[in-house]
Amino acid sequence: MRLRFTNAQLVCPVAGEWRGELFVADGVLVDYLDEAQVVDCGGRMLAPAIIDLGVFKVDRAACRAGGIVHVALMPDGAPVLDDPGVVQRAALIGKPDLWIHPIAAATRGLLGRELAEMAICRSAGARAVGTGAGWIADSAVMRRVLTYARDLDVAVIAHAEDGNLTAGTVATEGETATRLGLPAAPAVAEALAVARDLLLAEETGARLHLRQVTTAAALDLVRAAKRRGVAVTAGITPAHLHLSDLAMSDFRSFAHLSPPLRGEADRQAALAAVADGTIDVIASGHDPRGPEEKRLPFADSAPGMIGAETLLPLSLMLVRDGLLTLPALFDRLARNPARVLGLDTGTLGAGMPADLMLFDEKAPWRIDGDASVASAGNTPFDGLPVQGRVLRLWKAGHEISATPSPPPTS
Repeated sequence: MRLRFTNAQLVCPVAGEWRGELFVADGVLVDYLDEAQVVDCGGRMLAPAIIDLGVFKVDRAACRAGGIVHVALMPDGAPVLDDPGVVQRAALIGKPDLWIHPIAAATRGLLGRELAEMAICRSAGARAVGTGAGWIADSAVMRRVLTYARDLDVAVIAHAEDGNLTAGTVATEGETATRLGLPAAPAVAEALAVARDLLLAEETGARLHLRQVTTAAALDLVRAAKRRGVAVTAGITPAHLHLSDLAMSDFRSFAHLSPPLRGEADRQAALAAVADGTIDVIASGHDPRGPEEKRLPFADSAPGMIGAETLLPLSLMLVRDGLLTLPALFDRLARNPARVLGLDTGTLGAGMPADLMLFDEKAPWRIDGDASVASAGNTPFDGLPVQGRVLRLWKAGHEISATPSPPPTS
């Protein structure tokens, strides 16, 4: 397939933003072609497709609607991704439209005790190893995980909360949790886990990705570690950027997340960390949960939210608020996730795979969980008016069948 994209507003994390053309030959971006099929972009934005780092379920329809062609699949699930056969199957099921990059379990069964067969899982297709949705409490085990991952040259993707403090809790200590009578943990539980993992990563020389960093204290630790040269990256989801724990005020279980929503001061600190580059990755945290898990009392419900199809419009709010430029946003949506996973994609440079997304950054619509194309509708942003819709999507120059988006609203 030889393609010539014309009349496009190009957005690249490296080269910036400009109006021009883009050429594709044999699934790869090239400098120029004499003859090619023309794709008129109509003046819309053409950018690298999104790489979603850390989803809990493969949800093709939601990914197509959200402009996502690569997902890093969390090891939590049934079965856990601690066996090379399971990892290999997971890596193959989405191709060619959706490339799944399994995050292999760092320990057997994600129990935090015995190391899993990380090298064999790496050979089977794992792009990273991870602790899953929980914390490895034993520091000696975590040190061995980091050392082994360093030797394999893969990143360790860690959930950073001290499980001894968060066990049995569903909220962050503060006025909201007290008023609602919810079991809560102090926000320092995150900073404690981040501090330990940063010190171990520094000592071992391993690459560490903290999947979600959501508190001011933990963000300060990451900022200081980066200045010291520690190989650490940090991520976050739109929920912790746009919502505080006040979103739980009506006991709405769609706002039951892991880590839990934080106070307003921590939310503001997270926004500042996105703007100054302390946070490297913005991901959806896509975790579909049906009514049997969400239509329960808040403390009994399962944590999690969908987010693949709303990742782009919720992230574009950061651009409209002046916190990021469009190229800087796609640094966090595409280039940096690719670097964490060791993927050679995420930019519009010649020689890169033609993983592309055409979108209208101003198209208005309203998030509606019941109308979601995802396999469930559990979103804390239900009813929120947003802007930004994916129009067309390509993986390696092959156009992926479009999934209908929600109808626009005025």
